[in-house]
Amino acid sequence: MNFDILVIGAGPAGMSAAHVAANAGSTVGIIDDNALPGGQIWRQGPDHPPTGRAKELVGALAQRPNVTLLSGSRVVQALAGQRLLIEDAKRGVTIGYNTLILATGARERFLPYPGWTLPGVTGAGGLQALVKGGMSVHGERVVIAGTGPLLWAAAATAREHGAHVAAIVEQAAPQSVLRFAAGLVHTPAKVLQALRMRFDLRRTRYLCGAHVLEAGGETQLTHVRVRKGSEEIRIDCDRLACGFGLLPNVLVGTAVGCRVEENLSGTSLMVDASQATSVPNVYAAGECTGVGGMELSSVEGRIAAYAALGNDVAAQRLFPERERYRRFAARMHHAFALDPTLRKLAAPDTLLCRCEDVTFGEVARHRSWRDAKLHTRCGMGPCQGKICGEAAAFCFGWPSNGQRPPFSPARIETLLCVKSNE
Repeated sequence: MNFDILVIGAGPAGMSAAHVAANAGSTVGIIDDNALPGGQIWRQGPDHPPTGRAKELVGALAQRPNVTLLSGSRVVQALAGQRLLIEDAKRGVTIGYNTLILATGARERFLPYPGWTLPGVTGAGGLQALVKGGMSVHGERVVIAGTGPLLWAAAATAREHGAHVAAIVEQAAPQSVLRFAAGLVHTPAKVLQALRMRFDLRRTRYLCGAHVLEAGGETQLTHVRVRKGSEEIRIDCDRLACGFGLLPNVLVGTAVGCRVEENLSGTSLMVDASQATSVPNVYAAGECTGVGGMELSSVEGRIAAYAALGNDVAAQRLFPERERYRRFAARMHHAFALDPTLRKLAAPDTLLCRCEDVTFGEVARHRSWRDAKLHTRCGMGPCQGKICGEAAAFCFGWPSNGQRPPFSPARIETLLCVKSNE
C-alpha cells in the first residue's frame, strides 16, 4: 500500500488532518491501534457511539473512497525509503507514503507508590478507556487522583456509568487551580465543559494540594491513604484511578528521525509554524508536539494537512485559533506542574518496573537509566520502559529514553516480511 498522505493516529488531530487531505483529493491512509477511530478522547465503545464533531469526521471519512482506515494496527518499525512496517491481528505489511502526518497523541504518566500494582488501580485515562470499552463500575466507590483536567473527565465518565465518586484528589495547590479556572474565560468552550462537570460532580469531595500515599488491600484494593498538608485521610474505595498528567508520544516521530525539544509538556516533537518537523515531508500535530487538549489538536491537524498540501494561505488563517489554545495549554501546565515531593512516594520495595518485577530501591542504586537496565533488566519487558522509564526520568532526574524497534511485541512472520520486500 502506498498513499499520498499517511496519517498515524485517528484522534482529533489525525482525523482533522485526514479530512482536509481527503477533501483535496489525496489518497489518504490512517493507521490507528484502536478498534474504532476517535483516539483516547473520542474513544468509541459499546455504549459510546461518536457524537458531535467526532461523529461528523467519522462519517465524512467513511464516505470517502480515497481514504483507507487501518484500525487495530500498530507501527512496528520505521523503514528506509519512506516506509513503515505495521501489524494488525492478522498480518504484517509495509506501507509507503509521500507525506507523513504524525498524530500519535500522548500517553498517561504513572508514578510508583505503595500498592499501585493492586487489582483495582488504574490510570485516570485508563479508567475512562475501560468504562467506555464496556467495563461496569455501577455501584462501585471510586477515587480519582493525580493532577490535571483529566481527573474531572474521568470522574464524570465514572459517575455517568453509576459509580459513586468518593473523592477527586488533586496534587496542585488550591491557588493554582483557582488561577487556572479563572483563565478559562479566554476559551469559552472550555468554560462550558468545566461548569457542566463541576455541576454534575457538585457533591463529590475535591481535595486540592493532596496526593495518594498508598493504595491499601491484600489481594484487591480496599482503601486509599491520602496526604493533605499535615493531615492523613483514609478513603474506602473499590477503584483508584491515578494519573499524573500526559506525556507526548514521540516514538514513531523519533524513529523516522524527527528532532525533539523540551517544552512544558516534556519531550515533544519539534515543529515549525506549519507543523513541519525537522524531516522533509513529515508533519506532526496534536499532543505529540505538546499536550494541549482536543481543540488545539484539531486545529493543528488541519494546519498540518493544509501545509502538506501546499496551501499555506489556508494554514495561516488558522494560526490565531491555534495560538489561543496554546495559551490555554501553557496556563494548564503551569497550574498543574508536578510537586517535587511526588518523587519520594515509592518505598524501596515498591515495584517500579512491573514487566520485570524490579523494585524502586534496586533502580535507585544506579547512576543512569542505561546502568539500571544493564544491572536489573528494568525497562526490558513487553512495554520497553514506556511506563517505568518515564517514572524513572521524573523520580531520578534521568533523561527520557526512546525504545528500539520493534516498538511493540510482533510476530516473527511480520518481521520477516521486511526482508521479503527488500
